[in-house]
Formats: sequence, C-alpha cells, structure tokens
Amino acid sequence: MAEFDPEQFEDKYANYFPELQRAYKNAFEVMNDTYDSELIHAIDQQILNESEPFYEDGSFRIELPADPESRLTAVVVDDEKLSTVLEEYVTELRRQHRRVFGLETAE
Repeated sequence: MAEFDPEQFEDKYANYFPELQRAYKNAFEVMNDTYDSELIHAIDQQILNESEPFYEDGSFRIELPADPESRLTAVVVDDEKLSTVLEEYVTELRRQHRRVFGLETAE
C-alpha cells in the first residue's frame, strides 16, 4: 500500500476503497468477538452501512446517520446498551482506520 495521503482521502472511495473495506471488516470482527453477534451484525447493516469516515486535523472521525437508534430494527436492545456498544464500535473503527493506514501513533 502506498503511503497515506490526507488529500487523496477526500476521494476515499476512488483512492482507498480496499483499505476502507478492510478497516470496517477488522472492526466488525473485533466487536463480534466481544458482543452478541446479532447486535453487532444489526449495527453493521443498519447503522454503519450509512456511516461516513473522514480524515481531519490528523485523525479519523466517523459520521453516523441521523438518529441511529431508530434505524436499528433487526434486534431489540435498550437505548443505553446500544449507545454504549455503538460508541465502542466507532472507537474500534477509528482504531482500525489508523491501523490499516499505518497511522497508529497519529492519535
């Protein structure tokens, strides 16, 4: 893989699609090993499928769709647990982005 270029990340799907897929897959696997697989699969398919990664000011952030709690219909989970698991999932996803792009010490 070529060295990460923040400017090229602006057109991330053209320039870094395989790396993005790898980061999401790695995060899914980590979370699936820790939490209920049905919940993780539902978050992946119903919330994170509409998320958008950005690289700004030296770090990655994940923009979630509006009102992610209302999107989750495949499983029954209380809002507090969903919020906790989703927050951890996003943290893991950001970590995987850093790892995949070779920026682990950047944040």
